[in-house]
Amino acid sequence: MIGDRPRQPLRPSSLDSALGRKIIELNVWAVRQGLLGTPADLLLDEFCRRLLEAGVAVWRAFAGMRTLHPQWGGYGFAWRRDLAAVEPAQFARGGEYDAIVATSPFGRLIHLLETSHRDEHWLDLRRRLAGPEMLLDFPVLHDLAAAGATDYFARVVSFGLGGDRSRGNGIGYSFATDRPGGFRDDDLSLLQATLPAVSLAMMTHGGHTIASGLLAAYLGADAGRRVHAGAVARGSVESIRAVLWYADIRGFTTIAEAIPGLAVIEMLNEIFETLTASLRARGGQVLKFIGDGMLAIFPFAGTTQDATCGHALDAAAEAMRAIHRLNDLRRAQGKPIAAVDLALHRGEVLYGNIGAADRLDFTVIGPAVNEVARIETLCEPLGHSVLVSAELAAAVTDASRLRPLGRHRLRGVRQEREIYALDIDVRGAESQR
Repeated sequence: MIGDRPRQPLRPSSLDSALGRKIIELNVWAVRQGLLGTPADLLLDEFCRRLLEAGVAVWRAFAGMRTLHPQWGGYGFAWRRDLAAVEPAQFARGGEYDAIVATSPFGRLIHLLETSHRDEHWLDLRRRLAGPEMLLDFPVLHDLAAAGATDYFARVVSFGLGGDRSRGNGIGYSFATDRPGGFRDDDLSLLQATLPAVSLAMMTHGGHTIASGLLAAYLGADAGRRVHAGAVARGSVESIRAVLWYADIRGFTTIAEAIPGLAVIEMLNEIFETLTASLRARGGQVLKFIGDGMLAIFPFAGTTQDATCGHALDAAAEAMRAIHRLNDLRRAQGKPIAAVDLALHRGEVLYGNIGAADRLDFTVIGPAVNEVARIETLCEPLGHSVLVSAELAAAVTDASRLRPLGRHRLRGVRQEREIYALDIDVRGAESQR
């Protein structure tokens, strides 16, 4: 298997032979791991250990797959015999990751699979890393040979039918040995005969990981976990108490009409990332982006009410300072800028599945949601970027950073409400007035 298309795998003369029994044992084990949903890192670790017990001198191994996630392009697991452990890695989506794959043996095999006119679901590549047949035609092979490897075997397994195989849905494996003379024929036969079952087991966990990542990205971390755990029935809701956060870009319609569409999208992405960054470390969860608006919650769970409210105020202050820095940077780059208004409220809401039979939204509803959106509309007329409800102000032990603005009418709400401002020095500290 010096070329890109290897010869057919060697097959044991009988399943009753020593090699045949090893193949059966490893396939039975792999199927069981798939049924159990064993995590990919544990699966690779145990597979390599079993290969060693079967006499295959595996020195290093790797398994990786692409994923569907807006931030991550793929993830992988590296195993080393001297560490007897697996090192997981995530690869950021973008040109750097794509270039690494393209210049690797995996890139060559993926290309061959995508352009193949045959119904192939896997292809192998072998390279001798020492001796007269040595061939180091990929950067990674130079590194392995320099570290003492003598032989290299890679396989890419694709999933799907027909054209679906060209979408990158599959797993790449590589195995290196430091055994003098490289892999034996039986070693390669064992790998080739067992990797299909191992791949199915890997994809059991891989599919779960992809689904979890997609749900978290599109619904939010907590909502995604709930949906993935089975909270899918329409009308399935629970009552929770939380701090509600509603942000909106001031004058967005005017801005959007004055600049090209792609520039609008770029600005929205930068603003939403800036706002969301202040929530991540403080327990805030983004539920949805509504055009140029953003709804998030800080549930009262695991911490005291005062602590949760304090976290929400801290996140608001940090967000406004970060927006100020972002606008300074965009202004210096000649890009359009935008002000953000933010309202915080405390209340009880219904949290769960709402919508049509075939199109649901996992969100919050209730009077408190409407009220926080109405409070936000007062930011511009009252001259403050962050407004806070009386309900939230009453739950904060140290309210010295809040300044009362009097009672104001909220559209659709009968009684006037007491409103407070969180005064923020965008240069780094809250105003003490």
